[in-house]
Amino acid sequence: MSGAQRNLDRKIVVIGAGASGVACATKLLELGFQNVLVVEAEDRLGGRIHTIPFADNVIDLGAQWCHGERDNIVYELTRKQEEELLESTGPVYENYQCVRSNGEVVADQVASRLKTIVGDSLVTRQLELRHCSGSLGSYLTNKFYDTLRRPENSDIDAEVAREFFDNYQKFENSVEASDTLEQVSGRGYLDYWECEGDILLNWKDKGFVELLRLLMRSRELKAEHGVLKERLLLSTRVQKINWNRNDGRVELQLSNGDSCIADHVVVTVSLGVLKEQHWRMFDPPLPVEKQRAIDGLAFGTVNKIFVEFPVAFWPEDWTGFTLLWREEDLDDIRGTSRAWLEDVFGFYRVSYQPRILAGWIINTNGRHMETLPLDEVQAGCMYLFRRFLQWTIPEPKQFQTSAWYTNENFRGSYSYRSMETETLGTGARELAYPLTVVATTPEREKEPEDELWQQSRCDRPIVQFAGEASSEHYYSTVHGAVEAGWREARRLAQFYGLSGSRSGTKSQL
Repeated sequence: MSGAQRNLDRKIVVIGAGASGVACATKLLELGFQNVLVVEAEDRLGGRIHTIPFADNVIDLGAQWCHGERDNIVYELTRKQEEELLESTGPVYENYQCVRSNGEVVADQVASRLKTIVGDSLVTRQLELRHCSGSLGSYLTNKFYDTLRRPENSDIDAEVAREFFDNYQKFENSVEASDTLEQVSGRGYLDYWECEGDILLNWKDKGFVELLRLLMRSRELKAEHGVLKERLLLSTRVQKINWNRNDGRVELQLSNGDSCIADHVVVTVSLGVLKEQHWRMFDPPLPVEKQRAIDGLAFGTVNKIFVEFPVAFWPEDWTGFTLLWREEDLDDIRGTSRAWLEDVFGFYRVSYQPRILAGWIINTNGRHMETLPLDEVQAGCMYLFRRFLQWTIPEPKQFQTSAWYTNENFRGSYSYRSMETETLGTGARELAYPLTVVATTPEREKEPEDELWQQSRCDRPIVQFAGEASSEHYYSTVHGAVEAGWREARRLAQFYGLSGSRSGTKSQL
């Protein structure tokens, strides 16, 4: 057997069948590796991509939009298809009404000016945050109130402005997945690179699961799991990763009682899972630098609430509303079983779902909501609708929430850069760096001059890390997750001196 063929037979196990795991496994197959297995704890593919049938077609409980066009791998994948898979969501998250807790709708002119004040801060952040030593929260607060004090804004009611800004901070927390903006590093915020173009591209009536189908070539091959058919092990958790064996390979202990020996393992589980389980998952324990990255990078929870009504009770041009709580009205719910409702910050229209409003909730209250009976959550949301809106609100026809924190296979939604990240001086690079062993035999056909090759010039990567949190500049996104999966597949190809795309391979499992 030739050296090239022997390398292609190396057994590679990918842990996690989310966007990053599926991207890694399918790229490995494209590069010619034959012996690839994906192990997934859930009974489904997708991870934090979770499209389900609901109402008139589907909803996304997790990832919902393709964020941007230029330098966005997800967008580029869709452009290779004959069918237009993405379209703009439009101004839904700009043209919303601001409604106070006494039912008063903030005048469009005032709401527009308040939206402009916070919108203008987006333009200056890239310059000003470079010199910020504090949190994103302190920066935004100072920026908002400094602008509000200008003479041209003196006619804006101070209480309405405060209520608006409180709500806006909740929205920003949903973007970051933070509990408070005081947790978010001002300088670290700039680590994220926003792709140019429309940042709210939706998947029409197909849902984000369509991306997985593209990666797996499901439609082309007329098979649900496409190229991953017979390479998937669902409903199976990896309980232990023994990565320091004398033979230089990795042993995985699985929840079904089996064990698996691999030449390489790619870990794509969420940062939330690593935070909770790394100390018992890896044997021996991870190096200190890796533990510091896991501890220092932040991971939070954002949840959605989908309410289907029998009919749309709102005007045709109405896109949704945000909830502005008057301080005296908060006393009605604080200290009661409905206190969690304070962190539901808005309900919005959903593309291709004419009778649905989708709510968003953050913070500890978002995690608490996951523990409540569904009928209690529904009753709470109906309380909000009837308190804030002046229309007659019918009883909902169907109700669905996400639950990312209480699921032990996720423990949250996505990552961000916190003040702790900055204090510990760590980041995605440290999380992404592989665990290696010394390569004692010539396992490569050639020595490509490549950055990844230089990083592992004398070492063989045996445990690698992918997932959105390991993306230096596209963390918290699906395109960051896909890019990270491809990065690790290419790391192995470059280690073995493989290049190009190979086809016609068969599974050796």
